[in-house]
Amino acid sequence: MLDIAFIRERTEQVKEALESRNADPLQVDTTLELDARRREILTQVESLKAERNRVSKKIGRLGDQVERERLIAEMREVGSRIDEYDEELRRVASELEATMLALPNLPHASVPAGPDETHNPVLREWGERREFDFEPAPHWDLGPELGIIDFERGVKLSGSRFYILRGAGARLQRALIAWMLDVHTREHAYTEIYSPFVVKEECMWGAGELPKFVDNIYHDVEDDVWLVPTAEVPLTNLHRGEILKSDELPIRYVAYTACFRREKMSAGRDVRGIKRGHQFDKVEMYKLTTPETSYDELEALLEDALDICRRLNIPLRVLELCTGDLGFHATKTYDIEMWAPGCDEWLEVSSLSNCEDYQARRAGIRYRPEPGAKPRFVHTLNGSGLALPRVLIAVMENYQQADGSIVVPEVLRPWMGGVDVIGGQAD
Repeated sequence: MLDIAFIRERTEQVKEALESRNADPLQVDTTLELDARRREILTQVESLKAERNRVSKKIGRLGDQVERERLIAEMREVGSRIDEYDEELRRVASELEATMLALPNLPHASVPAGPDETHNPVLREWGERREFDFEPAPHWDLGPELGIIDFERGVKLSGSRFYILRGAGARLQRALIAWMLDVHTREHAYTEIYSPFVVKEECMWGAGELPKFVDNIYHDVEDDVWLVPTAEVPLTNLHRGEILKSDELPIRYVAYTACFRREKMSAGRDVRGIKRGHQFDKVEMYKLTTPETSYDELEALLEDALDICRRLNIPLRVLELCTGDLGFHATKTYDIEMWAPGCDEWLEVSSLSNCEDYQARRAGIRYRPEPGAKPRFVHTLNGSGLALPRVLIAVMENYQQADGSIVVPEVLRPWMGGVDVIGGQAD
């Protein structure tokens, strides 16, 4: 959530920022109108309550019964007016909150301007693309031929955009998750969290998933819990409503969760293979920092994700998202993409963002810079470290051999029980 005082003070700047990210700047006018009405009502209510208090004291001292009755009648009228204003205040405050929650975060000044993903600059590339002496196959052919991906039974069980990993395919996915968690906890100084895969509604609001993405999130109506679309949601809410000590920051968490999304927004896209499904696995990195250090921590977050990519020895590139392609919560975002030779495309395996205090305002996460000081909102950052199944796709397609087998990357072999090649039979 944005700071209403900031919107009041820098209205034109906020409008320009929203326009740069394809949001309607007229939302700002609506927000300010509601804010002005709310403050006007508050002033009127406070004035009436002050009058009621003053007259009530006067009534207590009056000996004239007729005058007492007259003033008491007047105060009943004042009380009715206060009740009416209070009701209007609740309505206006609710509308104001709804408009505030619908406003996206503002891009950082360093974010390149652009209307859409075609304007995202490539900052760097790493690794050489492998030269094949055969036509590299896409994973949707490799997997079924090896018996490690079963599309038909996935659809049989759960419908379109679901699949089964079996044998060495399931083990390879599990190996990737365990290896990534171990690198992040043992070498990158993150604390591992294993959280529930369902959360209360207030957690969705706190992380900024509601109301924007309500149509893409799975909701269990009976128990009123929501399936997590990303571990970012429970990790944001771990410290919801808390005031942290400055020496606790930065806090660095890493978590594995299954993620659930309806993918309505991607209807008709990437229908082949396992690139885009309603359920997928992800290892998520998350940070809570002071405002002064958050952009240094964003660069460190990027390096932690890149370290995982480089160890897999798969060609990659880093993009910076332009204003028109930023996610709803983000002020600045880097994407990491791995090359998939069978699909013949770059696959996004990590998106790393600084949300500044946008989520912290929603979730009420603050810290006290020093004893006795006024609490300030923390900055929150998140990034995939990394996201499956796209890493699985990249491994399969880059490490395939002419006979259809797949070499297991060396770094994963200890987590694969020493298996170094996934051959013609499921291991």
